Amino acid sequence: MKKYIKFISAALIMLFIFSACSMPHSTEGAVLSNKNADENTVKLYEYICSLNGKKILSGQQESTWMGSDDYEFEYLYEKTGKTPVIRGFDYMNDDFAGVNERATEWYEKGGIVTICWHCGSDFSGEWKDSMEDVVPDWDKMLTEGTEEYDTMIAGMDKAAAALKALADKGIPVLWRPFHEFDGTWFWWGKCTPEQFVTMWRIMYERYTDYWQLNNLIWVLGFSDQGTDSEARYVGDDYCDIIGADTYHIENNREIYKKMKAITDAPKPLCLHECGENPSLIELNYTPWSFFMTWHTEYLTDTNTDEALYELYNCEYVLTLDEIK
Repeated sequence: MKKYIKFISAALIMLFIFSACSMPHSTEGAVLSNKNADENTVKLYEYICSLNGKKILSGQQESTWMGSDDYEFEYLYEKTGKTPVIRGFDYMNDDFAGVNERATEWYEKGGIVTICWHCGSDFSGEWKDSMEDVVPDWDKMLTEGTEEYDTMIAGMDKAAAALKALADKGIPVLWRPFHEFDGTWFWWGKCTPEQFVTMWRIMYERYTDYWQLNNLIWVLGFSDQGTDSEARYVGDDYCDIIGADTYHIENNREIYKKMKAITDAPKPLCLHECGENPSLIELNYTPWSFFMTWHTEYLTDTNTDEALYELYNCEYVLTLDEIK
């Protein structure tokens, strides 16, 4: 049965290669927004860009409360015999030391690290706080010299210090702050487009210029449920990968088209979160640079064993054992 599935997968890949249904967003000439990016980070970005429309990197968000930090990865290996390339981490609950330890171990295995950050508007707490926290006074928070501004900078600096520790080890990070920012469920989306762009640029410049974090590849993560998305684009000089998420696979093609229209600048596009994974046929229409499945039941309850095996064992999808 598995040989049959592999044969079908190969046939689908051939269909993908010769199809012109959806050309990938160009990455020709793409360079990192941070001109001082370190060697490892430049190499990783160039590698991701080189895969554009040819291969896709597999990814999985971790959980840390299911009895094992490797819960999702053990599940995937059991179902597919494969391990994803990208591992998603989260600095929520100020778990900077724990995330850095696991991220270092993952990088030493040859994997790619991506980090997001669920937190309240004081840059502490967890997922619940990011959803239910009091909306900040945006005008004060974004005005230098105010108490609110200083609190924001101090909060941002907590993650910066952790990212600096990874930089000192030569570990590049796909940094994905304020994800789903064009939605209104997180506090960082409850503002005008201009306010969000200002906050993003403050973090970017603080991390790049003050902290000299030259190991970051900035992932700008939209949502398929977002509004005013184009108005919230932070600018070509402030991001490196344009991402989107969808937990409704029927929206996959539409959100890819939406991301292609954000900018003409050569940048990879990624599916930075999903529940049900796109099928090989679906990827024919949406040549993302990588996908990352969300954790726990989003992996186990919305993807069949057969679909996982087919996806992880086809030639188009790269797994940990296949990358350099």
